Amino acid sequence: MTSPSMERLVRGDQRATASKVALWRVIAVVEVILAAAAVLLDLGIPTLVLLAMAVVSLLVRRQGPGSLGLQRPAHPFRMAAQVFGLSVLWTALTLAIIMPAVEHLTGQRRDISQFAPLEGNLGLLLYMLLISWTLAAFGEEFAYRGYVQTRMRDVLPAGRTGLVLAVLLSSMLFGLAHTEQGIVGVVLSGIDAIFFSIMRYRYQTLWAAILAHGFLNSIGIIAYFIAGPFYGLW
Repeated sequence: MTSPSMERLVRGDQRATASKVALWRVIAVVEVILAAAAVLLDLGIPTLVLLAMAVVSLLVRRQGPGSLGLQRPAHPFRMAAQVFGLSVLWTALTLAIIMPAVEHLTGQRRDISQFAPLEGNLGLLLYMLLISWTLAAFGEEFAYRGYVQTRMRDVLPAGRTGLVLAVLLSSMLFGLAHTEQGIVGVVLSGIDAIFFSIMRYRYQTLWAAILAHGFLNSIGIIAYFIAGPFYGLW
């Protein structure tokens, strides 16, 4: 039989645990607001700002990068091959359906004029591939699909509803980080972000999203190097 003093101790522990959970949730809310502000106000290089926030967040929580999804996959080579195939299919789907649909709906084309010097420039190609796999693929995935999306899930309701909302909201934020590509670039980047999120949760590791991001960017960069700018197929 439980004594009254023991019951008081249990209730006290439960209240303390609930208070701690509530405190971390409030901190997560603040982090999400600051992350959104960094992107919407275009503070410096938003990805670097988010990466710095992620490091501080992990240090404060005394957690490792695995808590943000950066976990070693069980079968890395098999996963890489599958993600590459899916990335090729996604590229084809984007060119055949998604991109032309967005272009027709908006009456605009994706602004990729910033890549104009890339055509036929081997040195710039190698440099952009390096940046694509570091700052873009690893940096953006760790920042958006890892840090921001995880903190949104800390704030939103548990379960599938919270997951879907976190994916959609973080993808919108990712799209808005690409305003230099015009409205079409914003929409396409947001849709790509959903694809990257699917890869993360399909393979239960952020490395899948990083690979998908790197493969998609590499395909686009190499295509531009060879043939110049490209748009939807219709």
